[in-house]
Amino acid sequence: MLADSYEDDGREKSALRETTVDPSKDNFSLLIIGADTSETRESLGNPRSDALIYATLNKSENSIKLLSIPRDSLVYIPYLDKETKINHAYSSKGGLNATIETVEHLLEVPVDYYVTLNFEAFIGIVDALGGITIDVPFEIFEQNSKDEYNAIHLRPGKQVLNGEEALAFARTRKYDNDIERGKRQQEVIKAVFEKAKSLNAVLNAGEIIDSIGDNMKTNLRSNEIFSFISYALNGSGLNIESLTLDGDDYWPGKTYYYKLDEEALDETRQILQDHLEYSGARNKVNVR
Repeated sequence: MLADSYEDDGREKSALRETTVDPSKDNFSLLIIGADTSETRESLGNPRSDALIYATLNKSENSIKLLSIPRDSLVYIPYLDKETKINHAYSSKGGLNATIETVEHLLEVPVDYYVTLNFEAFIGIVDALGGITIDVPFEIFEQNSKDEYNAIHLRPGKQVLNGEEALAFARTRKYDNDIERGKRQQEVIKAVFEKAKSLNAVLNAGEIIDSIGDNMKTNLRSNEIFSFISYALNGSGLNIESLTLDGDDYWPGKTYYYKLDEEALDETRQILQDHLEYSGARNKVNVR
């Protein structure tokens, strides 16, 4: 059931907000967490965030900005009180709240809402829409959601992908890097929006969400979910802009990190703050 997707994260609002936001009328932010909860990952310990996408929604501009955060980004994680890969926040005992706190610390903007999806939820959404259209840039061999080696084979060209194929397209990074991977994830989100819009999926959004059951968790209540979906699908000329975080490969030892460019990061922070029409972050976040 749709109501079963709701999860109380223990926050009445973001620590960076003076007051709560109303997604039916206010600008707000949404953190999308793609969690790897496969049997392989769980056997190795807590699941990690396989994808992190921070979205800001501006009602007056009728626009959405999507920022992909590479999972190997070297950041300060307040819960662990150290610098390490950002996906370690989710796999720590702090889990969801540690991830939210880390993203707020990194970007200096509030995380008002979140949606956590595992692989099954993602596959279920794409399949419920009858697949999504993607222009695959090169031949891809990738494992499926069950970690079966090279189970998915995609050829180059524009085509309709089912859930498993779309997941493989979004996950693969052995052909390039995490930045390009983030762009593919954003492309998939845009394709989901476009397909949902063409089907007027707002009418059966509850049925689609019901079909993915416990594979999705969010602090958006049912009425807020429908408010967001109506905004995303019924908006006239909704503009979706993709953002990336510039940086460089970094090997301080045997472990690989993606080291963010501080100047570019500062510019991205300003873009997000302006889009949310949010100010005062620098006085509220202990930048480290």
